Amino acid sequence: MARKVGIIGAGHVGADVAFSLVTQGLCDVIVLLDENEPKAASQALELRDMASLTASRVQVIANDYSELQDADVLVIAVGPKTLQREDRLEELAETRVAVREVIPRVIASGFSGVIVNITNPCDVITQIIQQTSGFPDSQVFGTGTSLDTARMKRVVGEFFGFDPKSVTGYVMGEHGESQFVAWSTVTLGGRPVAELAGDRDVDWAKMDDAVRGGGWEILQGKGWTSFGIATATARLVDAILSDANSVYPVSALDEELGVYIGQPAVIGKKGIVQTLQPELTAYEGVAYHACARVIAAALKSEK
Repeated sequence: MARKVGIIGAGHVGADVAFSLVTQGLCDVIVLLDENEPKAASQALELRDMASLTASRVQVIANDYSELQDADVLVIAVGPKTLQREDRLEELAETRVAVREVIPRVIASGFSGVIVNITNPCDVITQIIQQTSGFPDSQVFGTGTSLDTARMKRVVGEFFGFDPKSVTGYVMGEHGESQFVAWSTVTLGGRPVAELAGDRDVDWAKMDDAVRGGGWEILQGKGWTSFGIATATARLVDAILSDANSVYPVSALDEELGVYIGQPAVIGKKGIVQTLQPELTAYEGVAYHACARVIAAALKSEK
């Protein structure tokens, strides 16, 4: 059976998600949708131009919501018109309107797969999508702190001189200004990163800031960010399509706190299999709850 992925939003991020899926051969069919139909059509055409140059065969369809009926995964990558915003919460007024316009069209198509949200503010918009769609909370999740965790691995790897793929651990909380590195979860070769630091003078707060501000730094230089989030999304899509039961830090519902928030979760063919709340230090627990309050306040303000 064909592995089918829909993508709503054919801008920098949505197009790069499609590019990642095509070049890695992670699906068989992509449905690319955008309010700017000529843009979606041209993105699809260019992706089809790659067909003879890639190892796999991926069919790319544009501007047909009815094609979502039998899609396995839908990626929401609707972006704001203005990108130069340091605080992602500032995008809410614009992106919530766009999301509330497209979700009814998704439901009308008969789509019943897993929704993966990228649109910022990620945690808030993911919860709005779940509430608007009426889908089970396990069937809707956001990219959350997946990209932030990748940035943390880069920062830690560069500081200690390790391959970032050898770094384990998580950034948790809001995909935004209140996020935090859960340093108690970060290890290198199974050893806690704080232990490896030894007597070395490590400015942990500065490293935290480098992780948190990584996206803004890229945005200032090139005007948008897309490679990292597109690759993170491709990994999540692959985990769903292959029923991998892989663990990623995503925006999933914390039932106790009542908000979608960045935390490790097991991802399989039906979405969130289970969340895996690590044992946090007292300080990290306070930071996590502070993130939840920020997200809850944003949700309350948008109603």
